[in-house]
Amino acid sequence: MIPDFAPDSADALPLWAVWKGDPLADQAGPWPAASGFSGKMAEICLLPNASGGLAGAFLGLGDRAQASRHRFALAHATALPPGTWRVALPQGADPNEAALALLLGQYRFCRYKGAPYAGPQFICPEGADPARIRAQAAGEFLTRDLINTPANDMGPDDLEAAARALADKIGASIAVIAGTGLLDADLPMIHAVGRAAEQAPRLIDIRLGDSGPRLTVVGKGVCFDTGGLDIKPSASMLLMKKDMGGAATALGLLKMLALTGAADRMRIRVLLPVVENSVSAGSFRPGDVLTSRKGLTVEVNNTDAEGRLILADALTLGAEEAPDLMISLATLTGAARVALGPDLPPFYCDDDATADALSRAAMAVRDPLWRMPFWDGYESQIEPPIADLDNAPSGGMAGSITAALFLRRFAQGAGRYVHMDIYGWQPVLAPGRPKGGVGQGARAILAALPQILP
Repeated sequence: MIPDFAPDSADALPLWAVWKGDPLADQAGPWPAASGFSGKMAEICLLPNASGGLAGAFLGLGDRAQASRHRFALAHATALPPGTWRVALPQGADPNEAALALLLGQYRFCRYKGAPYAGPQFICPEGADPARIRAQAAGEFLTRDLINTPANDMGPDDLEAAARALADKIGASIAVIAGTGLLDADLPMIHAVGRAAEQAPRLIDIRLGDSGPRLTVVGKGVCFDTGGLDIKPSASMLLMKKDMGGAATALGLLKMLALTGAADRMRIRVLLPVVENSVSAGSFRPGDVLTSRKGLTVEVNNTDAEGRLILADALTLGAEEAPDLMISLATLTGAARVALGPDLPPFYCDDDATADALSRAAMAVRDPLWRMPFWDGYESQIEPPIADLDNAPSGGMAGSITAALFLRRFAQGAGRYVHMDIYGWQPVLAPGRPKGGVGQGARAILAALPQILP
């Protein structure tokens, strides 16, 4: 579906959104108090008119100080009847945040079950920027749809088709190198990881914009991860359709950038190494030593640490163009989730000004990120005895940091480099975020780019 606001209408019903304990609008009369309405989160009070029809409603937002994102999306998940509604924001509410939440609340993944969303529709709150909000929601919906689609319908072929469809829609160029063509193009580690699958591994290269600073985004596209010969237990495989969440987020970000006109002032490149990490006679093996595009050799000590291998070749390719900023997005390590949980992705950056801009933007647009260090003291952990690098250092400590250090070796040449170790999945229902695939970091990047690449 395409997220959108309802057109302005004189017949729209008023929806007063209130913080818990705040005084209610004078138009309400005694009815809300008599009904026990107090403004608790997700609480709804429907207001009757003199003829017994509907005059409007109150929506409780809960405690003003409560750390809850997208709470205006609760309007979609309550007993609010379908129809067109005009939201009256409470004091202190950000109209853009409210508007985004109202659109995100429309999201439903209906490809295999159920009907499309048919709930209440909302006029864009006064003071918000509807075009920018639509762009953010459209990019997020694309990311969610791609992640939520199971691997039998979202393999490398299908992810390429989705990338081509987006490129065609936004007027971007796209080139794809697949199968043994990866060896001819000197992208050997992408080929090694994906060669065992029925659908060929590939590198998708999308370009948009022809002037201004260069932004390169690299997104991990492992359409399904069995773990390879170091096979995962079944419980760990259940969510592995989301292992292409970095690529999905990169495509969602590209859609946001295109719809907000960012390509008018910068040159955008999106590189997606896309594979399925499968088990067959052709699988790469534990103990193999691979030679990367950069020339560095990598000892494979765990075939389930495949994401950093395919990213390495793509980062090397991207860095050869010396972009002003290169960002990698990847569902990379369980260590990041142990450290920060599913809702707070870590990011790594050596440039303080860039990191500060990202941190501020993440907080401002409620797309949280947390800076972690490229800790040079752990460099020795990724250097095995028989090769230049180790894809899976033993010991299990600082796993997200050592993965980031591994990737940094291949990003040299970019002006600045940012790595985001995202999760790409919402494990429980939350306002504006149903259980399932979710974008992380894209809106923060979108908001920070004017400061990072002025």
